[in-house]
Amino acid sequence: MTAAEANKEIDNLMGQGYGTIVIKNPQGKHSLGVGILNRLNLIFEGSLGYFGMGSCDGPIVRINGRVGWSCAENLMAGKVVIEKNAGSCFGAAIRGGDLICKGSVGARTGIDMKGGTIIIGGDAGAFTGFMMQRGRIIILGDVGINLGDSMYDGTIFVGGEIGSYGSDAVDAELTKSDQDWLKRKLKVAEIGENFDVSKMKKIVAGKKLWNYDNLEPTEKKGAI
Repeated sequence: MTAAEANKEIDNLMGQGYGTIVIKNPQGKHSLGVGILNRLNLIFEGSLGYFGMGSCDGPIVRINGRVGWSCAENLMAGKVVIEKNAGSCFGAAIRGGDLICKGSVGARTGIDMKGGTIIIGGDAGAFTGFMMQRGRIIILGDVGINLGDSMYDGTIFVGGEIGSYGSDAVDAELTKSDQDWLKRKLKVAEIGENFDVSKMKKIVAGKKLWNYDNLEPTEKKGAI
């Protein structure tokens, strides 16, 4: 099947009342599983290409392989679990739900994120959390340069080393409430259940760029 044919068949099976669908040998095809707007247990036995599971609202998805660029872009609700690694722009512009990668992810993970939670079991690339507006990102491993660059709001938790902070990304106090939430979230996600969350770093927006347009030119240069 082509990706379009596979997506149409998923829709047809859902219309017939099937609650669990297994896709075997997806062969790294692009744009599989996009636009699912209902509850569904969807299992991919293999790897996906670019833009898998985009613009979904509600499904519970498990991908037994790896995924390419922009997996679960614009996810609104549901849960997507990747057993191996993911490419760049993982969870771009997601608005809700849980997006979990048990391996490592590429650059710009959570770019323009507007809600939901992204959980990474391994490392994350450069510009993770770039321009994020809301939501939370949890990274158990290391993260690359320019973490949280130009983030407007939201929270990033990092368990490993940070390459560098992006513009307006600052450290914050890791509270007891944060630690309790992290433990619950990791347990539900079935990842890093025994991870020592008390040693994680918490990064938030410094909010110096919130009124960026009102700054004088010399102030803008300093902020950048």
